[in-house]
Amino acid sequence: MTPHQRPGTPAPPPSAAQEGAPASPTAPRTPVAPEPAARWERPALLALLLVTAALYLWSLSASGYANQFYSAAVQAGGESWKAFFFGSSDAANSITVDKPPAALWPMALSVRLFGLSSWAILVPEALMGVAAVGVLHGAVRRRFGAGAGLLAGGVLAVTPVAALMFRFNNPDALLCLLMVCAIACVLRALADGRTKWLVLAGVCFGLGFLTKTLQAWLILPPLAVVHACCAPVALRRRFGQLLLAGLAIVVSAGWWVALVELWPAASRPYIGGSQHNSFLELTFGYNGFGRITGNETGSVGGGGGRPGGGGWGETGLTRLFSSDMGGQISWLLPAALILLVAAVTVLWRARRAVAAEQAGQRAEFLVWGGALLMTFTTFSFMSGIFHQYYNIALAPYIAALVGMGAALWWRRGGRSAALVLAGTVAVTAGWSFVLLNRSPDWLPWLRWTVAALGLLASLGLLLAVWAGAAARKEGATPGGRAPVRASLRASRRPAVLAAGLGVVTALAGPVAYTLDTVNTPKGGSIITAGPTVQGGRGGPGGGFPGGRMRGRNGGMPGAGQGGAAGQALPPGQGGQGRMPGGTQGANPPSQQAGKQGQFPARGARGRQTGRTGFPGGRGGFGERGAGRMGGLLNGSKVSDRAKALLEKDADEYTWAAAAIGSQNAASYQLATEKPVMAIGGFNGSDPSPTLARFKEYVAAGKIHYFLAGGQGGPGGGPGSSRGGASQIESWVKKNFTKVTVGGATFYDLTRPG
Repeated sequence: MTPHQRPGTPAPPPSAAQEGAPASPTAPRTPVAPEPAARWERPALLALLLVTAALYLWSLSASGYANQFYSAAVQAGGESWKAFFFGSSDAANSITVDKPPAALWPMALSVRLFGLSSWAILVPEALMGVAAVGVLHGAVRRRFGAGAGLLAGGVLAVTPVAALMFRFNNPDALLCLLMVCAIACVLRALADGRTKWLVLAGVCFGLGFLTKTLQAWLILPPLAVVHACCAPVALRRRFGQLLLAGLAIVVSAGWWVALVELWPAASRPYIGGSQHNSFLELTFGYNGFGRITGNETGSVGGGGGRPGGGGWGETGLTRLFSSDMGGQISWLLPAALILLVAAVTVLWRARRAVAAEQAGQRAEFLVWGGALLMTFTTFSFMSGIFHQYYNIALAPYIAALVGMGAALWWRRGGRSAALVLAGTVAVTAGWSFVLLNRSPDWLPWLRWTVAALGLLASLGLLLAVWAGAAARKEGATPGGRAPVRASLRASRRPAVLAAGLGVVTALAGPVAYTLDTVNTPKGGSIITAGPTVQGGRGGPGGGFPGGRMRGRNGGMPGAGQGGAAGQALPPGQGGQGRMPGGTQGANPPSQQAGKQGQFPARGARGRQTGRTGFPGGRGGFGERGAGRMGGLLNGSKVSDRAKALLEKDADEYTWAAAAIGSQNAASYQLATEKPVMAIGGFNGSDPSPTLARFKEYVAAGKIHYFLAGGQGGPGGGPGSSRGGASQIESWVKKNFTKVTVGGATFYDLTRPG
């Protein structure tokens, strides 16, 4: 097969060298060298990277501090090296975030270099996205050619959830980049059998663990199996390489874990997200197996382990195609699965006479396909916390399979290739129509355009093959060889046009979603890409209407038109139909909760969400802590007067203030750049500090103010310590003087009441 084989032309017969190629993937293979770069390739790659950078950097500062929970930890790491090392929420090191700190390190270094700002925090995330596109391009190009690499990189760049998270400060951006790098290293090891590549892959997995714990190891089993079966070295050496890679994982991840576990608990921050101040408990519980079973002690969802996903959405194979998830990731998911199955089938049939190149292609499909299927299955059936933006993990696997599969079948040519490509385009166009139809009032012309173009592209691919077959038949007659060459050349032109039209059809929906995403500021703990959709669920993971900051129907708690990113609006300016903010400076929770108690409708015709409610609740937030949710999932607006109050004499105290819940504390910390203690961690359910320890801090004059109206979640599940935060709040209110400034209520812990 030649690199320029087209549908409608016959594949050349295998050469003698190919026919005598090793029949088993265990036999030695010649290392794969990338194709020489054509003149157009480097400019095309540069254009792809520049467009990706522009897309991810466009209006980046509009999102402000994005997720203030992590931004506060970045600010703390920019002030204190100890907070940097542990991932503390504040520079005084009271408690850490509920993840390892690797994702915070690039942002904290940026803040140290350039000062605290939205750009300093978010630009490293955008650059990670550009790097991920570049690495994916190189990994796919090496065996499948420049066109495949460019297509794969482009698909990743415009995947809506990727554009969302590479412009945000959650750990998922770094994790995605590390997983792409890890797979690229595994593919190099499969190509030439060199141990160093597998060790480098192990380092990537170790750093991935320090980014988002066990999620980074989700794709380890399929990759290890493929290497054990397909690496071009002896069996004993394969297992030796895997052991060395495992050692690299342990060393690159374990050094930090060992230091944290061995560090005296009294001189380090409390491990946020755990109930017993243990990172290992956090790893295997709240951030580990609890995500699979739903039994997450300390979770805002209550950790009930309920079948069917509880308040995080119904589990099953259709989960990622649902109203809440589909527009984030599934545009090209059917195409990736079709191309994967078709490619593995055709390559597997030829296993006994397969050429070395085809054996390598098969191994790479198994690597990317194994990663996709493992992640897809886990996400589909996990019962614990599951947010829409987690789907960024699938984006590079889908992109790679689309690029590889399209290139493989385009080069093979013939009727089978035309059927596969035409069928893939038709299915993709049909599914795009379904996804776009879930937002009927948003670009209504687009879904019909996609459907029409998809039909034309599919028919064009089939007709091109028919024309090529007719030309070959004509060439078989006496005197027909001269006309057949012209006929074949003519049949290629419509094939190229149809293929280009198919690419446009496949990417039209994701591009539209992505452009909407980059033009919409995002803030808070739960965000989604694209416009609002019909049929969304209420409750976490069920699609807060987009985490959007502009004035459409729906929005994050406390987020309205004109509000700064991650902040609630002042009283009287909340958007119609929005979730009650309940945050300082927003409408009073006592008034809002009684009026609404449910999430707003999604879209102009969307049904009322919030029926499922928050996990653990029965009827939306109206029954359980409606006024608390603004501070749990989103920051509060800090008035100038409140900021001035906390900044006055702040340097005389270890903490300028204390507040229940990390988001509430983060808002004031980012406004003042002074340490603010987050009582109970993210949702107020962590036993840090205890009432006794808090009294000691107050007696020692370490905390100046207590912020009233802590925004903890509605319970923390069995074994959680939400009551500790309530005890602290009750004790403060009984014993200290209340101060109301700028619509916010504080208690001066230096003035007994």
